[in-house]
Amino acid sequence: MSGYTREPATPMEIGPRVLPPSDQWSPALAVPAPVCRFENFLGAQRAGALLEYAIARQDDFTAGTVLDPLTGQVSRKGRDSLVLPVTSEVFSAHLADCLPLVQELLDHRAALTRSLTVLTAHGEGGHFGIHTDASRVRDASTALSAVYYLHRTPRGFGGGKLRLYDTVVHEGRARPAESYRTIEPEHDTIAFFPSSAFHEVVPSTCPSGRFSDHRFTLTTWISDGESAAGPQDRRSRVARWMADAAEGTRPLHDAERDHDGARPVPLPPSGPATRLRTNRS
Repeated sequence: MSGYTREPATPMEIGPRVLPPSDQWSPALAVPAPVCRFENFLGAQRAGALLEYAIARQDDFTAGTVLDPLTGQVSRKGRDSLVLPVTSEVFSAHLADCLPLVQELLDHRAALTRSLTVLTAHGEGGHFGIHTDASRVRDASTALSAVYYLHRTPRGFGGGKLRLYDTVVHEGRARPAESYRTIEPEHDTIAFFPSSAFHEVVPSTCPSGRFSDHRFTLTTWISDGESAAGPQDRRSRVARWMADAAEGTRPLHDAERDHDGARPVPLPPSGPATRLRTNRS
C-alpha cells in the first residue's frame, strides 16, 4: 500500500485569466479515412501459391506509372515499383464475398460491379508518394481501393507501410491532413478504403536484392463504372468531403485505358476457380 495519505480532490474553477476568451473561433474538423482490414484473406495454401506465382513472373513485371491529372501524361514521377496487370476469378470471388460487410463498415452506399487489379512489387527504395486513386476509376467518390499483401516468411524487406491520410474540413473546404494512420504489410491480409483517400507507400528496403524478398501486393480498384452525379446522391457526407479534397487529383478527361495496362472485370465472376492469368496473353 502507498505510504501517502489520500486527500479528497477539491473542485476548482478554471477562470478567464487561465483561459482568456477568444474573439476568433473556427475549429477544423479532421476526418479519418475509413478503413477495414481482413486477416487470413485467402488462406495459407492459396496465399502461398499466389506468392510463388508472383515470384515466377518476375520477367513480366514492368515499371509502375502515374497519370498527371492536368496533362494526362503518363510518367513515373513519385513512384518506384514494378507492376503486372492480372485477373483472377478466385481473388474476385473473395472480394465479392466480403464486399457487403466492407460497405457496411465503411458506410459505403454505391453499387460495386467491376474491378481493376495489378500485382505490384516493391524492392530496395520502392515507394509511391502521396496520391489518390482517382486516375483508376470514373468516380473516386464512389469507388473502393483494396491492397492485399504477400511476402516471404521471415520478411526479406523492411518499411513499405501504407499511410492513409485524414481529411481536414475547415470553413467548408476540404484538404488532406498531415495526420495519418499506418497499415502494416502483413502476409495474407487485405485493407479496404475509399479510392478518394490520400495515401502513400513509404520507402522499402530489400537488403538481399532478390526478387523473392520483395514486398508484393494485389492492388485492386472496385467501382460501378458510373458517375455519382444526379439528384440521388448515394455518397455519405464523409465520402463527399473526401471527394472534395481529392478533386485536384482527378483526371480532367477520362483515360481510354488504365495507365498500367489493367482492364476491368465484372464482379462477382462466375465459373470454376482458376489461377491468375495476365492481361497480356
